[in-house]
Amino acid sequence: MRTAFTELVGVEHPIVQTGMGWVAGPRLVAGAANAGALGILASATMTLEQLRSAVREVASRVPEGTPFGVNLRADAGDAAERAQLIIDEGVRVASFALAPSRELIGRLKDAGVVVVPSVGARRHAEKVAAWGADAVIVQGGEGGGHTGDVATTVLLPQVVDAVDVPVVAAGGFHDGRGLVAALSYGAAGIAMGTRFLLTSDSTVPDAVKARYLAAGVRDVTVTTAVDGLPHRMLRSELVESLERAGRARALLRAVRHAAGFKRLSGLTWSRMVRDGLAMKHGKDLSWSQVLLAANTPMLLKASMVEGRTDLGVMASGQVAGVIEDLPSCAELVSRVMADAHTVLLHLELLNPPHSLGALPPPG
Repeated sequence: MRTAFTELVGVEHPIVQTGMGWVAGPRLVAGAANAGALGILASATMTLEQLRSAVREVASRVPEGTPFGVNLRADAGDAAERAQLIIDEGVRVASFALAPSRELIGRLKDAGVVVVPSVGARRHAEKVAAWGADAVIVQGGEGGGHTGDVATTVLLPQVVDAVDVPVVAAGGFHDGRGLVAALSYGAAGIAMGTRFLLTSDSTVPDAVKARYLAAGVRDVTVTTAVDGLPHRMLRSELVESLERAGRARALLRAVRHAAGFKRLSGLTWSRMVRDGLAMKHGKDLSWSQVLLAANTPMLLKASMVEGRTDLGVMASGQVAGVIEDLPSCAELVSRVMADAHTVLLHLELLNPPHSLGALPPPG
């Protein structure tokens, strides 16, 4: 299935595996890339040298020239150094969780890197497209992690109508029906996080995967208790504890986790404060929330790496409530594409080609 996005990045299928912290490591990314999707490494939880090693490991696991990407935090103090690493290592795609600057976009594009920011609002898509972004991933409120409150079915067509670059839809996708639905809105592909987290190629501990598989749609909640921003995750004892905690307990917990993240990341306190200020800018956050925002990776690591669901958070899209198995990346991508083609064939049989005017061409 060829779309404007597959042509842009050189992948076989219009599917993106998103860059999830502690989840999107070399094994998962290589699994997605070898399946013909665009795999994206999550770099926020890595030092520069760890990122370089991870990029080279992915490259060693896939045929030469297979495209994959790296997700960067645009507000990180070393974003420019990480961008240079991407350029030096010949990575095909740079994705961003927040809007990168015009200068950073230009630097990457001049080096031949495809720039794909993630956005949660029409105005953000318009801004990065005007600055030269090659495509955008637009995430509706159903998506996991930090998210907005506008549903994908409302946000996606707004963004498609607003920009002239390929748009990839995220938030609520897990099968071929969703891919066809996104294409019908004018998207050029879909991005999935939780669905790729729940594969056999994911390194998330089995006990944690079991928590996701056991969850119903109503077990996935949005809370601001973790870092002051709307954050979609599985409801757990820790989440409920954070929501009950007073300011003093929240600050103590934040300082403790910040110290742990400092040891893990090698960042200095001054760098962490600068990153925290960047997060606080334009947002009504307390300093305990800023500290938690700066080291939320530690809360994710406790679950996603150590399997301690009592000490960590489990970012999740609402779609976790309808996922029931753990296929490999190859099985998942093959299934999604087969289902999509079946749906398209069914639509064509119901409606002869001349009557499908309401279904725009993919991309």
